[in-house]
Amino acid sequence: MAPADRIIVALDGLEATEALALVERLPELVWVKVGLELFTSAGPDMVRALRQRGLRVFLDLKFHDIPATMAGACRVAARLGAELLTVHASAGREALRAAVAGAAEGAETAGLPPPTLLAVTVLTSWSPGAYAEELAPAEPLERQVGRFAALAASAGVGGCVCSPLEVAALRAAHPEPFALVTPGIRPAGSATGDQARVMPPAAAVAAGASRLVIGRPITAAPDPAAAFARCRAELA
Repeated sequence: MAPADRIIVALDGLEATEALALVERLPELVWVKVGLELFTSAGPDMVRALRQRGLRVFLDLKFHDIPATMAGACRVAARLGAELLTVHASAGREALRAAVAGAAEGAETAGLPPPTLLAVTVLTSWSPGAYAEELAPAEPLERQVGRFAALAASAGVGGCVCSPLEVAALRAAHPEPFALVTPGIRPAGSATGDQARVMPPAAAVAAGASRLVIGRPITAAPDPAAAFARCRAELA
């Protein structure tokens, strides 16, 4: 896979006009992520505008609801042309299966290939200590990630979102083409911000990550094009 195809630039924190201006500055860009903040402000038209520019869209809305609602949301998202969609693994097997079916139906209606659903395991903002204290799960964080990934795979979900620290173990249990998409990617010298479990780009790919979500280290850089080029060069 070409380095540029591995990098998903997260447009979080940008207004619609800023997001569109940014992507114009990155001619080698392949993938973008539209998250809750941008989608709430700009709506489905943002997805359409990005696709019209030839970009592939990761729609990261993290659906977590009853099966019928998740199926309906994924059906609509697939019709927009998003190629990656997130759902929470903790919604359970029935809801995950409904989401997969809904996405396939929506894509077929629009004459598009079905998107890949990614099950969110444990958000990368959780540290093991806070996770244990605030949620008090029966299992430690890393084992819960594995449990959610296995649940997602059994429901026909095409991959998972996980921190790069769990990639190696998940890749050993779930070979390609199961996708492992990793936020929490921080190139050398970048601030970690609100991410607690992070790793440099090349190390995450070496561990088995399929694609990397990189936001502020590129979008908030003084020269986003140069920052994007450095990430590509590290992967090359």
